Amino acid sequence: MRLPRGSQLVVASHNEGKVREIKALLGPHGIVPLSAGSLGLPEPEETAKTFAGNAELKARASAQGSGHAALADDSGLCVEALGGDPGIYSARWAGETKDFSIAMTRIESELKAKGLTTSAAKFVCALSLALPSGEIQTFEGEVHGTLTFPPRGDHGFGYDPIFIADGMDQTFAEIDPAQKHAMSHRARAFEKLLHSGIFVESL
Repeated sequence: MRLPRGSQLVVASHNEGKVREIKALLGPHGIVPLSAGSLGLPEPEETAKTFAGNAELKARASAQGSGHAALADDSGLCVEALGGDPGIYSARWAGETKDFSIAMTRIESELKAKGLTTSAAKFVCALSLALPSGEIQTFEGEVHGTLTFPPRGDHGFGYDPIFIADGMDQTFAEIDPAQKHAMSHRARAFEKLLHSGIFVESL
């Protein structure tokens, strides 16, 4: 699988935060990103039981629907004390309105019910790159840390305001977005994608 500079690539997400981060990662590599939302592509139902499975499902749907290569992300927060929840259901914990303050409050409440005020946690990201032909490759990245309450910071999205990466004292929502992009779970998955040699100068 090879994509030369100037190739169009569908970012298979309707989450503007994810689209923004993925476009920032693609920028230096001469790839022209298009969002699935701007192309009117529907969001497939996420029926897989793993991050990788859902990423592949979304990438294939956008590649087949658009006729272009497509990059899909499936990611979420896994809280150790909650047995890995919300995990692949991270977005669903935010409800129909995608209000992550609801999801963060639920995590805090479930920890309190266990007599806890924090927990080790990790963000996990699976990135799948699919071609209309059906060829697909998937890469995973993780970043470990701990949770803090109440939420802090105005940057980022999702669960960023309660997550402090190991070695840091600010949440993902408090640090500069460029700093987060450089070391996030998404960046680590993307680094593996780059090392695979998919993006090339020319064919």
